[in-house]
Amino acid sequence: MTLRAVVDPNVFISAQISSLGHPARIARAADRGIFELVVSERLLSELRDVLMRPRFRRHMTESEVENLVEDLREKGIGAEEGEIERMVPGDPKDDYLVALARVSGASYLVSGDPHLTAASLDTATVTVLTPSRFSEMLEEPH
Repeated sequence: MTLRAVVDPNVFISAQISSLGHPARIARAADRGIFELVVSERLLSELRDVLMRPRFRRHMTESEVENLVEDLREKGIGAEEGEIERMVPGDPKDDYLVALARVSGASYLVSGDPHLTAASLDTATVTVLTPSRFSEMLEEPH
């Protein structure tokens, strides 16, 4: 069974800052199709907007940011969040990630955001995993 996951844009941002560590492993696994990556225009837009900020210019050029976003759009499974319920205590801007995971049938939402990882999300179908746990899971035999 192939793993299907929504990956928080911040995981991809961390992967661009350092080619080492769990976020970078997840980005490489997504690139190689080791798991089914679910994306939406909102997720890709957030990723682009953050990486275009001046403080990220030393890590990526504008062209590299656009190429990354297009690559994720092409390799990912496109979905839209639909109706977004209030799900994440303390950080409503992340509600769309939970909605995207639910609507797409993803089993996992990968995030290092403590609002997501510590929250008791009312979702029987989506498991929130830290990047380290998801990275380890990708290495386990399925």
